Order: sequence, then C-alpha cells, then structure tokens
Amino acid sequence: MVLLDFHATWCGPCRAMVPVLDALKDDLGDRVHIYKIDVDENTDLAVQMKVMGVPTFVLFRQGQEVWRQPGVLTKEALINVIEAADS
Repeated sequence: MVLLDFHATWCGPCRAMVPVLDALKDDLGDRVHIYKIDVDENTDLAVQMKVMGVPTFVLFRQGQEVWRQPGVLTKEALINVIEAADS
C-alpha cells in the first residue's frame, strides 16, 4: 500500500498532518509506504493527479488508486481506510 500526501509548506492543515502521519507510520510500519509530495515543487504531478487542494491523500493498492480524500484526517480514519483497502 502506498499513501501519497500532497501538501505545501505554507499550508497550516498540511503541517497539522505531520504528527498524524508519523503516528500512522509508527502504527502500521511496512504495511503502508507514505510519500510526501510538495505541490509547489511537483506542480506537473499534482496537475496530472488532479489534486485540487492541499492536503490531499491518495491511496494505492498494487498500483491502482483505491481511495482519495482532501482535508485533515485523523490517524484512526486513515487506518480504517488502509485496512479496508487491504482486505
């Protein structure tokens, strides 16, 4: 499972997600690989992925997008999504 975190350094909600994603990684370990993508440094990818706002999270399972959600999320909400996609 791969979780993409589209964010920006100037985005307050994006900064608020940093400890949530750190805790998520601590809880799930190798079950999920988290990649942070700065939309200002990777504009082409953000456009290609149709990211309309930050933060936006996109979950892939075996190379296929299985979930997408903009906004601030709790660790528990992210775990529920990942576990549902993994079953």
